[in-house]
Amino acid sequence: MRPSGRSPDMMREIEMLPGFNAHAEGSCLVKFGQTHVLVTASVEDRVPPWMRGKGEGWVTAEYGMLPRSTHTRGNREAAKGKQSGRTQEIQRLIGRSLRAVVDLRALGERQITLDCDVLQADGGTRTAAISGAWVALRLALDKIHAATPFEVDPMPAQVAAVSCGVFEGAPVLDLDYPEDSAAHTDGNFVLTSAGALVEVQATAEGAVFDEETLLRLLRLARIGTDAIFAKQREATGR
Repeated sequence: MRPSGRSPDMMREIEMLPGFNAHAEGSCLVKFGQTHVLVTASVEDRVPPWMRGKGEGWVTAEYGMLPRSTHTRGNREAAKGKQSGRTQEIQRLIGRSLRAVVDLRALGERQITLDCDVLQADGGTRTAAISGAWVALRLALDKIHAATPFEVDPMPAQVAAVSCGVFEGAPVLDLDYPEDSAAHTDGNFVLTSAGALVEVQATAEGAVFDEETLLRLLRLARIGTDAIFAKQREATGR
């Protein structure tokens, strides 16, 4: 029995609230159960210096956790003067995941920055951030298109992410903190709506796992991302 009482293939309740921020070109408050992440998309009509003149745009991400997003207060990384290795890894993952479904040439010479701020953490903050970032980015692209139509849609596919792991000997979907902290195997799966894999991060935490276990986790991930894709479409009206 999972601590939450969910079946092995059951997601936590998913909520995606679009347009949560009044100022950003696109925004979404995404909730995976008690994990809440605010994502904003900011559009600039310029690209990084190393991309100038290429006729392409850029999508990047930043990630951070608020001091009381967890059970005890954590210090702000800005106060420390540097980001942790974990923060850098996660924001790179978010950027890679979104760029996997974006046609940078169709985007034109624009940069879109996705700021992912964890308001409350209960496991799966990076997967919630990726899934909510797609909504914020989609809304930002729609706003650009309304003012200056794209010749082709720069983001024709969806991308979403979900965690899976082995908890008390059983593969389970969408780990919350009690499961994540005790899982024997922990994985994060990033998939597109076309069924392609963007990234798989799977680690043996307490015991090694075999190929069949990995495939079972992947099958669970497909169930989870299908549910997320439906929520994304609902949030963006697509």
